[in-house]
Amino acid sequence: MSHVPACLNATEEDIQLLLSAKAHLGAQNVDSHMLPYVFKRRTDGVHLINVGKTWEKLILAARIIAAIENPEDVCVISSRAAGQRAVLKFGANTGAKAIAGRFTPGNFTNYITRQFKEPRIIVVTDPRADHQAIKEASYVNIPVIAFCNTDAPLEHVDVVIPINNASNHAIGLGYWLLAREVLRLRGSLSRDEPWNLMVDMFFFRDAEEAEKEAAAAAKGAEGENWEAPAEAAGEAAPISGNWDSAEVGDWVVESSTAAVDWAA
Repeated sequence: MSHVPACLNATEEDIQLLLSAKAHLGAQNVDSHMLPYVFKRRTDGVHLINVGKTWEKLILAARIIAAIENPEDVCVISSRAAGQRAVLKFGANTGAKAIAGRFTPGNFTNYITRQFKEPRIIVVTDPRADHQAIKEASYVNIPVIAFCNTDAPLEHVDVVIPINNASNHAIGLGYWLLAREVLRLRGSLSRDEPWNLMVDMFFFRDAEEAEKEAAAAAKGAEGENWEAPAEAAGEAAPISGNWDSAEVGDWVVESSTAAVDWAA
């Protein structure tokens, strides 16, 4: 058994990040090949993933990716919207090619297509959603690294990273940890200093929710401006309270008197 350097062991902060992102929560179903990565089954039927196995596989995948000389020979793929931002950020920070969105058939097999690529290794977010990429990679002997839930099919998958790929936060955190470890192994990032890129940059955000949050923030800002006192700007304060009272002013009394005379 090979000795693993102490620097590659998970810290308490890393384990807390995985648990807070719910990366350990699997599905109610489990594939027979995923049983070694399952810690136990809860009373409600949800299988819990062994976080230690998740970390070991993240380190293994990072060492494989860092061993490739040209970063562009690594291809990260996510056809699901939950992982598209994560793969784009991973590619931007590590130099890998990212395919976010629909995977065009023939990307790895048909050299006539405009998007033809010849990667040395691919990383997929979901073996079910990215089955076309895994199938084509098997045709041309490209190794596959996959983020797999407990019920994921492992056909043609070479390296399994057991993680809850149904959670947006877990997917973003997985790619963030993988990118950080790749940069550390390449020597461009020190292990003594924290990575200045926040993990939130890898999280998927729904456009509708972002618009609602922006509208709510704008509405709150308008409300604050409307309720702001006008005395600060040297203007008269707006009249508020009971408009029928005599405190409002003489012009209100006159207008009401005129209205009475007009009715007479």
